[in-house]
Amino acid sequence: MNVKDRTMKRSLHIYLLLICQSIPLLILLLSCRPIDPQQKETHPIQHDLWSEVLKEFVNDAGEVNYAALKIQPQKLLAYLELLAKNIPNDQYWNSSEKLAYWINLYNAFTLKLIIDYYPVKGIKDIGTAIQIPFINTPWDIKLINLGNEKLSLNQVEHEILRSQFKEPRIHFAINCASISCPKLRRDAYRADRLEQQLSEQAYLFLNDPSKNKISSDTLQFSKIFDWFSKDFINDKTFYENLSVWSGKIIPPDVTPTFLDYNWSLNEQL
Repeated sequence: MNVKDRTMKRSLHIYLLLICQSIPLLILLLSCRPIDPQQKETHPIQHDLWSEVLKEFVNDAGEVNYAALKIQPQKLLAYLELLAKNIPNDQYWNSSEKLAYWINLYNAFTLKLIIDYYPVKGIKDIGTAIQIPFINTPWDIKLINLGNEKLSLNQVEHEILRSQFKEPRIHFAINCASISCPKLRRDAYRADRLEQQLSEQAYLFLNDPSKNKISSDTLQFSKIFDWFSKDFINDKTFYENLSVWSGKIIPPDVTPTFLDYNWSLNEQL
């Protein structure tokens, strides 16, 4: 091989190396762009089909019959298609309608994610089964197709729900398919009942001794309050909000600890 050929070969090698090194950065840049999928002509939808799925496959404890849902996913898939064809917009949808849509979407696609990989012992176990380059957690899989957008659960939670709505009680409404998560309701979130539903979820979660232990001298909170502590401070302090939502007096002078999070699947046994 002459000098010219060696030089060309070396240049090609460097060029390919630069391309390979640039791919992760390109993916990162694309994932960091603002997420705001909208369809201009859609109107608010009814979530009755999602309620049917929840009543059929979720019990009063919020546990899911994933085995049965995997065999009979037709209603769930039909609901996901309804969501994909009716993305909220600013023209026809009010804030409550949009928030109900995104909470229901998050929970419905979480069920879809689980049955795609079922049987699993927990949602985190899906991470070891992922065969997608640069995707390391189940929450980063782009499984949600909305118009020209492909979104992950992480994007829906952090870039839409948390970022756009500033409603701390969403943390009691979205479900991560795990035992320590707030329990999955058996009815869909609806704009006309959203305030009541979010208040109920907050009260039930805070007063569930398996999730939070609150007394005059002991505060053991869910790790959710540690991970997202800033979300629970608005015009009220952290302790004022928790007192209102729980119906209990939360002593601000007691230093809280945080319970271990149980990521085991919220499955009917």
